[in-house]
Amino acid sequence: MSAPVGLSPQTRGILLMAAVAFAIQIVDGLAKYLSADYSPLFIGWARYAVATIILLPYAFARHGRHIFPSERLGAHMLRTILLVTAMSLYFVAITFIPLATAISAYFIAPILGMLLSVLIIKERMTLLKGISLVLGFAGAMVILRPGGAIEPGILLALASGLSFAFYMIVTRKAALESDPLKTLAFQCAFGALILLPQALFTWSVPAWSDLIFFAGVGIFSLIGHFMLIVAFRFAETSVLAPLVYLELVGAAIIGYLAFNEVPGPATIVGAALIVFAGLILLWQSKTVSVEEPAA
Repeated sequence: MSAPVGLSPQTRGILLMAAVAFAIQIVDGLAKYLSADYSPLFIGWARYAVATIILLPYAFARHGRHIFPSERLGAHMLRTILLVTAMSLYFVAITFIPLATAISAYFIAPILGMLLSVLIIKERMTLLKGISLVLGFAGAMVILRPGGAIEPGILLALASGLSFAFYMIVTRKAALESDPLKTLAFQCAFGALILLPQALFTWSVPAWSDLIFFAGVGIFSLIGHFMLIVAFRFAETSVLAPLVYLELVGAAIIGYLAFNEVPGPATIVGAALIVFAGLILLWQSKTVSVEEPAA
């Protein structure tokens, strides 16, 4: 994947991960809109089904019959199961609690992702990574303002974050050894397959006027996850994990533009902390030499 001359691999990964945060929030905004008339479990299947219909012909044109990765198949199956679990739990969560609350609870993911990357795959923990993580977590807590009774929807969002943390670790391992297009093709097809039973159970025939929104869910999901896979080829999990916090900023923008939701003071302060945490990582990427990952 080409990139502007002069950008280090780590900087490319950081910029891609920032773009992922906003693409995924578009998906979540569309899913929230559709959830008024359709089961969140059906929407989750449609997300993968649309992406599969779009991606597989292109993957076949590029790789013929070999459209799926042949190496580390177990890791690819595990990462897809973890991602499907995280998405399904989250889509159900946002039917019970506000989107901003769900996202804030979900952000156990980067905290666990960074810790797991250090404990399991022995990535380096630096002072700047730690500072960025603390600032991002503080921003999420300012927005969440914990202290009251925990609702079931919050527990679902927390469980979604836990699944995504493990997904990031497995993705880092699989992404280094597999072609991004093959990785994404397998993720979409296998995800649609394992979600099919519950989709049939919650089946609803979409209205013609809603087809564009279902298509958008699949297309933006496809774009976001392709960038995510490439990002993990360029940068360490512990660098990319805190940038998931940028989804809070994306949620605020999508909420305002699509649902006329104006962020309150707590959201603005929390978002400022999160953006500052991301800027710290960008500054570090220019001062720390990082080896090129294997293609």
